[in-house]
Amino acid sequence: MAQSAAEILKRVRRIEIKTRNLVQEVFTGEYHALFKGQGLEFNEVREYQPGDSYRDIDWNVSARFGHPYIKKFRETRELNVLFIVDLSASNQFGTKGQLKAEFIAELTAVLSFSALSNQDKVGLLLFTDVIEKYLPPRKGRKYTLQILRDILYHEPLGKGTDLAGVLSYAVRLLKKRSIVFVISDFQAHDYQKPLQLLSQKHDVIALQVIDPAERDLPAGGLVRLFNPETGDSDIIDLSNPKLHRRYKHFAEVEQEQLIKKMTLAKVDLLQLRTDEPYVGTLSRFFQNRVRKRR
Repeated sequence: MAQSAAEILKRVRRIEIKTRNLVQEVFTGEYHALFKGQGLEFNEVREYQPGDSYRDIDWNVSARFGHPYIKKFRETRELNVLFIVDLSASNQFGTKGQLKAEFIAELTAVLSFSALSNQDKVGLLLFTDVIEKYLPPRKGRKYTLQILRDILYHEPLGKGTDLAGVLSYAVRLLKKRSIVFVISDFQAHDYQKPLQLLSQKHDVIALQVIDPAERDLPAGGLVRLFNPETGDSDIIDLSNPKLHRRYKHFAEVEQEQLIKKMTLAKVDLLQLRTDEPYVGTLSRFFQNRVRKRR
């Protein structure tokens, strides 16, 4: 049943209050420490001085003048943050009182308000098996709330997941170096190459959102399972222990393959379960990333 504008506003406002408090209490300092200094712009070329890093030497200018020159950059505080969010039908699933799509909306809100508190711009790219909607990076609370509304209430044209397509689109779309959060369950194939291309130019972070039933089948009897993206269905016996073991093994193999893909693409992967609080997991992830870069 369609919700009224008042109901939508109330729900968005409730998520805003919750996530803004989390940002103020937990994430602001960690976000700033993690992403500061990633926005750089050219400042000047000057002669090499003792103490300068050899990595900054401009070899073309140095060859022209016969002695070393370095290229200096300055930090630009304002960064572009883009959220690539999966709206495919597999995210309209939940066994613990919350759909994956709702979890994704709240997670994006936390990161958006963290970026906003850091004076960064935030944008949104929604996708299924088609590009659903693009909001270019901008500043402002109202814009962040629009992003949250679109994640919650945008009615997708597609049902499937074309991750390769949206990543290729992002490679062409983004001209300025950006922080890119790809938020999905990653139930997709053949996206390795565009993911690598995107990570070569941008700081890409993959946030995998899963429901616990996608890793361990619940107990039960005969049930009919539907694939929301293809419409296929099958009857299975949840009381069969062999089925549980095979399913768990299949899920583990898939996860190992996903980790390998992300490692090859030099993309950090964080798995988040809808039945577990994301605050501590996300906070530890930020802290570990900061330590690695020191």
